[in-house]
Amino acid sequence: MELIATVRLAARALSRHKLRTGLTMLGLIIGVSAVMTMVALGSGAQASVEDEMKSAGTNLIYVSAGNYTRGGDDIKVASGLGAARTLTAADVDAIKLSVTGIKYISPGLSDRAPVRTADRHYFNRVIGVAPQFGPMYSWTLRRGGAMFTATDVAQRAKVAVLGSGAVASLFGDLDPVGQTVTIRTETFKVIGVSESKVEDQRDCVFVPYTTLQDLKGASSLETITVAAEQAGEASRIAADITPLLRARHHLSGSTPDDFVIRTEAAKALTKGLYTSAAVFVLANLPQLDQITLEEMTGTLQQTSRTLTLLLASIAAISLVVGGIGIMNIMLVSVTERTREIGLRMALGARGRDVLVQFLVEALTLSVGGGAIGVLIGFAASTMVTQMLEWQTVVSAGAVVLAFMTALITGVFFGFYPARRASQLDPIDALRFE
Repeated sequence: MELIATVRLAARALSRHKLRTGLTMLGLIIGVSAVMTMVALGSGAQASVEDEMKSAGTNLIYVSAGNYTRGGDDIKVASGLGAARTLTAADVDAIKLSVTGIKYISPGLSDRAPVRTADRHYFNRVIGVAPQFGPMYSWTLRRGGAMFTATDVAQRAKVAVLGSGAVASLFGDLDPVGQTVTIRTETFKVIGVSESKVEDQRDCVFVPYTTLQDLKGASSLETITVAAEQAGEASRIAADITPLLRARHHLSGSTPDDFVIRTEAAKALTKGLYTSAAVFVLANLPQLDQITLEEMTGTLQQTSRTLTLLLASIAAISLVVGGIGIMNIMLVSVTERTREIGLRMALGARGRDVLVQFLVEALTLSVGGGAIGVLIGFAASTMVTQMLEWQTVVSAGAVVLAFMTALITGVFFGFYPARRASQLDPIDALRFE
Protein backbone atom coordinates (compact mmCIF):
# COMPACT_ATOMS: atom_id res chain seq x y z
CA MET A 1 0.00 0.00 0.00
CA GLU A 2 2.87 2.33 0.80
CA LEU A 3 4.37 1.72 -2.65
CA ILE A 4 1.03 2.47 -4.32
CA ALA A 5 0.76 5.71 -2.39
CA THR A 6 4.30 6.64 -3.47
CA VAL A 7 3.44 5.95 -7.12
CA ARG A 8 0.33 8.15 -6.85
CA LEU A 9 2.39 10.90 -5.24
CA ALA A 10 4.95 10.65 -8.05
CA ALA A 11 2.24 10.82 -10.73
CA ARG A 12 0.68 13.87 -9.02
CA ALA A 13 4.06 15.62 -8.80
CA LEU A 14 4.82 14.97 -12.49
CA SER A 15 1.36 16.08 -13.60
CA ARG A 16 1.90 19.56 -12.12
CA HIS A 17 4.28 20.35 -15.01
CA LYS A 18 2.82 18.44 -17.96
CA LEU A 19 4.84 20.16 -20.68
CA ARG A 20 8.12 19.72 -18.80
CA THR A 21 7.33 16.09 -18.08
CA GLY A 22 6.41 15.46 -21.71
CA LEU A 23 9.60 17.05 -23.02
CA THR A 24 11.66 15.01 -20.55
CA MET A 25 9.97 11.80 -21.67
CA LEU A 26 10.52 12.76 -25.31
CA GLY A 27 14.24 12.04 -25.13
CA LEU A 28 13.59 8.57 -23.75
CA ILE A 29 10.77 7.95 -26.25
CA ILE A 30 13.09 8.75 -29.14
CA GLY A 31 15.84 6.57 -27.65
CA VAL A 32 13.63 3.53 -27.09
CA SER A 33 11.87 3.81 -30.45
CA ALA A 34 15.29 4.15 -32.13
CA VAL A 35 16.48 1.00 -30.36
CA MET A 36 13.33 -0.88 -31.37
CA THR A 37 13.55 0.21 -35.00
CA MET A 38 17.29 -0.46 -35.32
CA VAL A 39 16.99 -3.90 -33.70
CA ALA A 40 14.12 -4.71 -36.10
CA LEU A 41 16.19 -3.49 -39.06
CA GLY A 42 19.25 -5.39 -37.86
CA SER A 43 17.32 -8.63 -37.37
CA GLY A 44 15.63 -8.17 -40.72
CA ALA A 45 18.96 -7.48 -42.43
CA GLN A 46 20.49 -10.60 -40.90
CA ALA A 47 17.51 -12.70 -42.01
CA SER A 48 17.75 -11.15 -45.47
CA VAL A 49 21.48 -11.91 -45.69
CA GLU A 50 20.81 -15.49 -44.67
CA ASP A 51 18.09 -15.80 -47.33
CA GLU A 52 20.37 -14.27 -49.94
CA MET A 53 23.14 -16.72 -49.11
CA LYS A 54 20.72 -19.61 -49.30
CA SER A 55 19.33 -18.31 -52.59
CA ALA A 56 22.82 -18.74 -54.02
CA GLY A 57 21.82 -22.39 -54.25
CA THR A 58 23.97 -23.99 -51.58
CA ASN A 59 20.91 -25.63 -50.04
CA LEU A 60 19.38 -27.01 -53.25
CA ILE A 61 19.10 -30.63 -54.38
CA TYR A 62 18.09 -31.54 -57.92
CA VAL A 63 16.38 -34.82 -58.81
CA SER A 64 16.24 -35.39 -62.57
CA ALA A 65 14.46 -38.12 -64.47
CA GLY A 66 16.72 -40.44 -66.46
CA ASN A 67 20.30 -41.46 -65.80
CA TYR A 68 22.73 -41.42 -68.69
CA THR A 69 26.33 -40.42 -68.00
CA ARG A 70 28.38 -39.74 -71.10
CA GLY A 71 31.65 -41.63 -70.81
CA GLY A 72 30.43 -43.37 -67.69
CA ASP A 73 30.91 -46.87 -69.12
CA ASP A 74 34.64 -46.26 -69.50
CA ILE A 75 35.08 -45.68 -65.78
CA LYS A 76 32.41 -48.17 -64.69
CA VAL A 77 29.79 -45.59 -63.65
CA ALA A 78 26.39 -47.33 -63.72
CA SER A 79 23.96 -45.58 -66.04
CA GLY A 80 20.30 -46.12 -66.70
CA LEU A 81 18.19 -44.79 -69.51
CA GLY A 82 18.87 -41.38 -71.00
CA ALA A 83 15.22 -40.50 -70.50
CA ALA A 84 12.65 -41.83 -68.06
CA ARG A 85 9.04 -41.11 -67.18
CA THR A 86 9.08 -42.57 -63.71
CA LEU A 87 9.17 -39.37 -61.62
CA THR A 88 5.66 -38.46 -60.49
CA ALA A 89 3.83 -36.09 -58.15
CA ALA A 90 3.41 -39.09 -55.81
CA ASP A 91 7.21 -39.22 -55.50
CA VAL A 92 7.14 -35.60 -54.38
CA ASP A 93 4.58 -36.40 -51.68
CA ALA A 94 6.64 -39.39 -50.53
CA ILE A 95 9.80 -37.30 -50.24
CA LYS A 96 7.96 -34.63 -48.22
CA LEU A 97 6.56 -37.28 -45.91
CA SER A 98 9.67 -39.43 -45.41
CA VAL A 99 12.71 -37.14 -45.60
CA THR A 100 13.41 -34.66 -42.80
CA GLY A 101 15.09 -31.26 -43.07
CA ILE A 102 13.25 -30.11 -46.21
CA LYS A 103 12.11 -26.49 -46.34
CA TYR A 104 10.69 -26.30 -49.87
CA ILE A 105 10.02 -28.80 -52.64
CA SER A 106 8.77 -28.26 -56.18
CA PRO A 107 7.92 -30.66 -59.00
CA GLY A 108 9.00 -29.43 -62.39
CA LEU A 109 8.97 -29.91 -66.14
CA SER A 110 9.80 -27.62 -69.02
CA ASP A 111 9.06 -26.97 -72.67
CA ARG A 112 10.40 -24.68 -75.34
CA ALA A 113 7.37 -22.99 -76.79
CA PRO A 114 6.27 -19.86 -78.64
CA VAL A 115 4.77 -17.14 -76.42
CA ARG A 116 2.79 -14.35 -78.05
CA THR A 117 1.00 -11.13 -77.24
CA ALA A 118 -1.14 -9.14 -79.67
CA ASP A 119 1.87 -7.72 -81.50
CA ARG A 120 4.96 -9.55 -80.22
CA HIS A 121 6.36 -13.04 -80.52
CA TYR A 122 8.80 -14.70 -78.14
CA PHE A 123 10.33 -18.17 -78.08
CA ASN A 124 11.93 -19.51 -74.91
CA ARG A 125 11.53 -21.91 -72.03
CA VAL A 126 8.18 -22.40 -70.33
CA ILE A 127 8.71 -24.00 -66.92
CA GLY A 128 6.05 -25.74 -64.87
CA VAL A 129 6.65 -25.49 -61.12
CA ALA A 130 4.86 -25.39 -57.77
CA PRO A 131 4.27 -22.21 -55.69
CA GLN A 132 7.26 -23.04 -53.45
CA PHE A 133 9.63 -22.60 -56.38
CA GLY A 134 9.69 -18.81 -55.87
CA PRO A 135 10.62 -18.83 -52.15
CA MET A 136 13.17 -21.54 -52.90
CA TYR A 137 15.15 -19.05 -54.99
CA SER A 138 14.23 -16.03 -52.81
CA TRP A 139 12.23 -14.41 -55.58
CA THR A 140 11.00 -10.87 -55.22
CA LEU A 141 7.90 -10.05 -57.24
CA ARG A 142 7.22 -6.66 -58.75
CA ARG A 143 4.65 -4.62 -56.87
CA GLY A 144 1.12 -5.53 -57.85
CA GLY A 145 2.02 -9.08 -58.83
CA ALA A 146 1.85 -12.45 -57.07
CA MET A 147 2.93 -16.05 -57.37
CA PHE A 148 0.33 -18.62 -58.35
CA THR A 149 -1.09 -20.67 -55.48
CA ALA A 150 -1.65 -24.31 -54.57
CA THR A 151 -5.28 -23.83 -55.65
CA ASP A 152 -4.08 -22.73 -59.10
CA VAL A 153 -1.99 -25.91 -59.31
CA ALA A 154 -4.88 -28.12 -58.22
CA GLN A 155 -7.29 -26.45 -60.68
CA ARG A 156 -4.70 -26.47 -63.49
CA ALA A 157 -5.23 -22.73 -63.87
CA LYS A 158 -3.88 -20.91 -66.92
CA VAL A 159 -1.85 -18.28 -65.06
CA ALA A 160 1.76 -17.27 -65.60
CA VAL A 161 4.63 -15.49 -63.86
CA LEU A 162 7.12 -13.92 -66.26
CA GLY A 163 10.83 -13.42 -65.81
CA SER A 164 12.04 -9.84 -66.22
CA GLY A 165 13.69 -10.65 -69.58
CA ALA A 166 10.51 -12.21 -70.92
CA VAL A 167 8.57 -9.10 -69.85
CA ALA A 168 10.97 -6.83 -71.75
CA SER A 169 10.59 -8.94 -74.91
CA LEU A 170 6.81 -9.27 -74.73
CA PHE A 171 5.61 -6.01 -73.17
CA GLY A 172 8.51 -3.56 -73.26
CA ASP A 173 7.96 -0.89 -70.61
CA LEU A 174 4.28 -1.73 -70.06
CA ASP A 175 3.05 -3.37 -66.86
CA PRO A 176 2.20 -6.98 -67.84
CA VAL A 177 0.23 -7.87 -64.68
CA GLY A 178 -3.38 -8.49 -65.66
CA GLN A 179 -2.51 -8.83 -69.36
CA THR A 180 -2.68 -12.10 -71.31
CA VAL A 181 -0.17 -14.11 -73.34
CA THR A 182 -0.69 -17.09 -75.63
CA ILE A 183 1.49 -20.15 -75.05
CA ARG A 184 1.14 -22.41 -78.07
CA THR A 185 -2.66 -22.26 -78.48
CA GLU A 186 -3.70 -21.56 -74.88
CA THR A 187 -4.31 -18.13 -73.32
CA PHE A 188 -2.69 -17.42 -69.95
CA LYS A 189 -3.23 -14.49 -67.59
CA VAL A 190 -0.05 -12.82 -66.31
CA ILE A 191 -0.29 -12.51 -62.52
CA GLY A 192 3.28 -11.59 -61.59
CA VAL A 193 6.80 -10.67 -62.64
CA SER A 194 9.78 -12.37 -61.01
CA GLU A 195 12.94 -10.40 -60.28
CA SER A 196 14.96 -13.60 -59.92
CA LYS A 197 18.70 -13.30 -59.40
CA VAL A 198 19.29 -16.59 -61.22
CA GLU A 199 20.56 -15.76 -64.70
CA ASP A 200 18.68 -18.39 -66.72
CA GLN A 201 15.34 -17.73 -64.98
CA ARG A 202 15.03 -14.15 -66.22
CA ASP A 203 13.99 -15.16 -69.75
CA CYS A 204 11.57 -17.92 -68.68
CA VAL A 205 7.81 -18.11 -68.30
CA PHE A 206 6.59 -19.96 -65.20
CA VAL A 207 3.22 -21.72 -64.99
CA PRO A 208 1.68 -24.33 -62.65
CA TYR A 209 3.31 -27.67 -63.40
CA THR A 210 -0.10 -29.36 -63.75
CA THR A 211 -1.08 -26.85 -66.44
CA LEU A 212 2.11 -27.55 -68.40
CA GLN A 213 1.48 -31.29 -68.06
CA ASP A 214 -1.86 -30.75 -69.79
CA LEU A 215 -0.23 -28.56 -72.44
CA LYS A 216 2.38 -31.24 -73.20
CA GLY A 217 0.05 -34.20 -72.71
CA ALA A 218 2.35 -35.60 -70.00
CA SER A 219 1.63 -37.18 -66.63
CA SER A 220 5.18 -37.55 -65.32
CA LEU A 221 7.73 -35.02 -64.06
CA GLU A 222 11.15 -34.13 -65.38
CA THR A 223 12.61 -32.73 -62.18
CA ILE A 224 12.05 -32.40 -58.46
CA THR A 225 13.86 -29.49 -56.80
CA VAL A 226 14.36 -29.63 -53.05
CA ALA A 227 15.57 -26.86 -50.71
CA ALA A 228 17.11 -27.95 -47.43
CA GLU A 229 16.52 -25.97 -44.24
CA GLN A 230 20.30 -25.97 -43.66
CA ALA A 231 22.90 -25.96 -46.44
CA GLY A 232 25.03 -28.55 -44.66
CA GLU A 233 22.10 -30.99 -44.86
CA ALA A 234 21.98 -31.09 -48.68
CA SER A 235 24.18 -34.18 -49.09
CA ARG A 236 22.34 -36.05 -46.32
CA ILE A 237 18.95 -35.28 -47.88
CA ALA A 238 20.20 -36.39 -51.30
CA ALA A 239 21.41 -39.64 -49.74
CA ASP A 240 18.00 -40.19 -48.07
CA ILE A 241 16.07 -39.56 -51.29
CA THR A 242 18.03 -42.15 -53.31
CA PRO A 243 16.86 -45.36 -51.55
CA LEU A 244 13.35 -43.96 -51.23
CA LEU A 245 13.01 -43.43 -54.99
CA ARG A 246 14.68 -46.76 -55.78
CA ALA A 247 12.13 -48.53 -53.61
CA ARG A 248 9.23 -46.62 -55.15
CA HIS A 249 10.48 -47.33 -58.69
CA HIS A 250 11.05 -51.02 -57.86
CA LEU A 251 14.79 -50.92 -58.55
CA SER A 252 16.81 -53.58 -56.77
CA GLY A 253 20.28 -55.05 -56.69
CA SER A 254 22.65 -53.72 -59.36
CA THR A 255 19.88 -52.14 -61.44
CA PRO A 256 21.00 -48.57 -62.19
CA ASP A 257 18.96 -45.65 -60.91
CA ASP A 258 16.41 -44.21 -63.33
CA PHE A 259 17.08 -40.76 -61.90
CA VAL A 260 20.03 -38.51 -61.02
CA ILE A 261 20.40 -36.58 -57.76
CA ARG A 262 22.88 -33.72 -57.44
CA THR A 263 23.38 -30.99 -54.88
CA GLU A 264 23.89 -27.44 -56.14
CA ALA A 265 27.40 -27.30 -54.67
CA ALA A 266 28.42 -30.51 -56.47
CA LYS A 267 26.77 -29.32 -59.68
CA ALA A 268 28.69 -26.03 -59.63
CA LEU A 269 31.99 -27.70 -58.78
CA THR A 270 31.82 -30.27 -61.59
CA LYS A 271 30.37 -27.98 -64.26
CA GLY A 272 32.33 -28.35 -67.50
CA LEU A 273 34.43 -31.28 -66.29
CA TYR A 274 34.71 -34.62 -68.09
CA THR A 275 32.96 -37.50 -66.36
CA SER A 276 36.15 -39.05 -65.01
CA ALA A 277 37.35 -35.72 -63.59
CA ALA A 278 33.93 -34.99 -62.05
CA VAL A 279 33.84 -38.40 -60.34
CA PHE A 280 37.37 -37.87 -59.00
CA VAL A 281 36.53 -34.41 -57.60
CA LEU A 282 33.35 -35.56 -55.86
CA ALA A 283 35.05 -38.63 -54.44
CA ASN A 284 37.72 -36.47 -52.83
CA LEU A 285 35.33 -33.85 -51.42
CA PRO A 286 32.78 -35.88 -49.46
CA GLN A 287 32.12 -33.01 -47.02
CA LEU A 288 31.66 -30.28 -49.59
CA ASP A 289 28.31 -29.15 -48.16
CA GLN A 290 29.70 -29.09 -44.62
CA ILE A 291 32.52 -26.79 -45.75
CA THR A 292 29.95 -24.52 -47.40
CA LEU A 293 27.88 -24.42 -44.20
CA GLU A 294 30.93 -23.47 -42.11
CA GLU A 295 31.73 -20.62 -44.51
CA MET A 296 28.12 -19.39 -44.35
CA THR A 297 28.09 -19.60 -40.55
CA GLY A 298 31.30 -17.58 -40.31
CA THR A 299 29.95 -14.90 -42.64
CA LEU A 300 26.66 -14.65 -40.74
CA GLN A 301 28.47 -14.41 -37.40
CA GLN A 302 30.66 -11.59 -38.69
CA THR A 303 27.59 -9.79 -40.04
CA SER A 304 25.81 -10.26 -36.73
CA ARG A 305 28.76 -8.81 -34.76
CA THR A 306 28.90 -5.77 -37.05
CA LEU A 307 25.17 -5.14 -36.69
CA THR A 308 25.36 -5.60 -32.92
CA LEU A 309 28.12 -2.99 -32.59
CA LEU A 310 26.13 -0.58 -34.76
CA LEU A 311 22.99 -1.04 -32.70
CA ALA A 312 24.87 -0.76 -29.41
CA SER A 313 26.43 2.57 -30.38
CA ILE A 314 23.14 4.08 -31.57
CA ALA A 315 21.28 2.79 -28.51
CA ALA A 316 23.91 4.14 -26.14
CA ILE A 317 23.80 7.64 -27.66
CA SER A 318 20.00 7.76 -27.75
CA LEU A 319 19.50 6.51 -24.20
CA VAL A 320 22.25 8.66 -22.70
CA VAL A 321 20.49 11.71 -24.14
CA GLY A 322 17.18 10.55 -22.65
CA GLY A 323 18.84 9.72 -19.32
CA ILE A 324 20.47 13.14 -19.08
CA GLY A 325 17.03 14.68 -19.59
CA ILE A 326 15.65 12.63 -16.68
CA MET A 327 18.56 13.58 -14.41
CA ASN A 328 18.19 17.23 -15.31
CA ILE A 329 14.45 17.39 -14.59
CA MET A 330 14.84 15.45 -11.34
CA LEU A 331 17.56 17.84 -10.10
CA VAL A 332 15.30 20.77 -10.93
CA SER A 333 12.44 19.03 -9.12
CA VAL A 334 14.58 18.45 -6.02
CA THR A 335 15.54 22.14 -5.95
CA GLU A 336 11.94 23.31 -6.40
CA ARG A 337 10.64 20.98 -3.70
CA THR A 338 13.34 21.48 -1.08
CA ARG A 339 10.89 22.93 1.47
CA GLU A 340 8.48 20.04 0.79
CA ILE A 341 11.29 17.54 1.42
CA GLY A 342 12.24 19.33 4.65
CA LEU A 343 8.63 19.31 5.83
CA ARG A 344 8.30 15.56 5.15
CA MET A 345 11.47 14.84 7.06
CA ALA A 346 10.33 17.05 9.95
CA LEU A 347 7.14 15.00 10.13
CA GLY A 348 9.10 11.76 10.39
CA ALA A 349 9.97 10.68 6.84
CA ARG A 350 13.32 8.92 6.64
CA GLY A 351 15.99 9.58 4.03
CA ARG A 352 15.14 6.21 2.50
CA ASP A 353 11.51 7.30 2.02
CA VAL A 354 12.59 10.43 0.18
CA LEU A 355 15.04 8.38 -1.93
CA VAL A 356 12.27 5.95 -2.94
CA GLN A 357 9.87 8.82 -3.71
CA PHE A 358 12.21 10.45 -6.22
CA LEU A 359 13.35 7.11 -7.67
CA VAL A 360 9.71 6.22 -8.31
CA GLU A 361 9.24 9.53 -10.10
CA ALA A 362 12.25 8.77 -12.31
CA LEU A 363 10.91 5.28 -12.97
CA THR A 364 7.49 6.67 -13.83
CA LEU A 365 9.10 8.90 -16.42
CA SER A 366 11.14 6.00 -17.85
CA VAL A 367 8.21 3.53 -17.86
CA GLY A 368 5.95 6.03 -19.61
CA GLY A 369 8.63 6.96 -22.12
CA GLY A 370 9.56 3.32 -22.65
CA ALA A 371 5.97 2.22 -23.30
CA ILE A 372 5.33 5.03 -25.79
CA GLY A 373 8.74 4.38 -27.39
CA VAL A 374 7.92 0.69 -27.89
CA LEU A 375 4.63 1.58 -29.62
CA ILE A 376 6.37 4.11 -31.87
CA GLY A 377 9.09 1.53 -32.58
CA PHE A 378 6.45 -0.94 -33.78
CA ALA A 379 4.89 1.74 -35.99
CA ALA A 380 8.27 2.88 -37.36
CA SER A 381 9.29 -0.71 -38.21
CA THR A 382 6.02 -1.24 -40.08
CA MET A 383 6.43 2.04 -41.98
CA VAL A 384 10.00 1.16 -42.97
CA THR A 385 8.82 -2.19 -44.33
CA GLN A 386 5.91 -0.67 -46.27
CA MET A 387 7.58 2.49 -47.59
CA LEU A 388 11.16 1.34 -48.22
CA GLU A 389 10.44 -2.40 -48.66
CA TRP A 390 13.19 -3.28 -46.18
CA GLN A 391 12.69 -6.44 -44.20
CA THR A 392 12.23 -5.88 -40.45
CA VAL A 393 11.82 -8.45 -37.69
CA VAL A 394 10.32 -7.27 -34.36
CA SER A 395 10.82 -10.01 -31.80
CA ALA A 396 9.52 -10.30 -28.24
CA GLY A 397 13.14 -10.18 -27.09
CA ALA A 398 13.63 -6.80 -28.77
CA VAL A 399 10.55 -5.40 -26.99
CA VAL A 400 11.73 -6.69 -23.60
CA LEU A 401 15.25 -5.37 -24.25
CA ALA A 402 14.00 -1.89 -25.16
CA PHE A 403 11.65 -1.69 -22.18
CA MET A 404 14.19 -3.00 -19.67
CA THR A 405 16.80 -0.60 -21.03
CA ALA A 406 14.38 2.28 -20.38
CA LEU A 407 13.87 1.11 -16.77
CA ILE A 408 17.61 0.77 -16.17
CA THR A 409 18.18 4.23 -17.66
CA GLY A 410 15.56 5.69 -15.30
CA VAL A 411 17.14 4.08 -12.23
CA PHE A 412 20.70 4.96 -13.23
CA PHE A 413 20.09 8.61 -14.06
CA GLY A 414 17.46 9.12 -11.38
CA PHE A 415 19.54 7.74 -8.51
CA TYR A 416 21.84 10.75 -8.04
CA PRO A 417 19.01 13.36 -7.75
CA ALA A 418 17.08 11.00 -5.44
CA ARG A 419 20.10 10.42 -3.22
CA ARG A 420 20.81 14.15 -3.13
CA ALA A 421 17.22 14.76 -1.99
CA SER A 422 17.48 12.06 0.71
CA GLN A 423 20.62 13.66 2.19
CA LEU A 424 19.13 17.14 2.67
CA ASP A 425 19.20 18.48 6.20
CA PRO A 426 15.59 19.05 7.35
CA ILE A 427 16.37 22.42 9.07
CA ASP A 428 18.27 23.79 6.07
CA ALA A 429 15.53 22.52 3.77
CA LEU A 430 12.82 24.32 5.73
CA ARG A 431 14.82 27.56 5.58
CA PHE A 432 15.27 27.25 1.80
CA GLU A 433 13.60 30.00 -0.28
